[in-house]
Amino acid sequence: MARTIAKDHDQKRAQILKSAARVFAREGFDRASMTQLARECGISKANIYHYYDSKDAILFDILETYLRELRDLICGIEMDGLSAAERLHKVVAEILLAYQGVDDEHRVQTSGMSALPEDQQKLLRSYQRDMVEFLSGIIAEIAPDVFRGDAVKLRSATMSVFGMLNWYYMWNSGAGSDAREEYARMVSDLTLHGVPGL
Repeated sequence: MARTIAKDHDQKRAQILKSAARVFAREGFDRASMTQLARECGISKANIYHYYDSKDAILFDILETYLRELRDLICGIEMDGLSAAERLHKVVAEILLAYQGVDDEHRVQTSGMSALPEDQQKLLRSYQRDMVEFLSGIIAEIAPDVFRGDAVKLRSATMSVFGMLNWYYMWNSGAGSDAREEYARMVSDLTLHGVPGL
């Protein structure tokens, strides 16, 4: 007879992913063990194997869940009636707010993705690419004459914005919503007007 799924299966799975992200961020994926992960989760090693058969499977689930949910959130932002500049600010602010409370997942994304098989990396990179293309479309709309026919320049500008956002957690970990909104405004203004526009 097949084993039934517990009512709190999804909640326990989410707890495992959150705890494992903390361990992977602190110890590094290669040095972390299933024993450490189980201890951090407050469950037995046998119990963690009920949910995942390996730490590789946990790593993939952390990153797949994190990046897919982030992609769906960012690419699904409602922006009807907003100018391109207002769209930029809204997207930049939503990205920073979405990063709140997921510093561990962000670190794991940066350091751990290369440990996964190429097909899994390809899927995860597709989520990242969707977000890059979404933001890139807004930036191109702001200055169409600057970027027309120059995909390299557009990509460089887009990745520069992501660069400012992606390293925020390193020097301002634990920042609240107001601080993130303020920094988002600065990134938007810097992107739109340069330093004199600040």
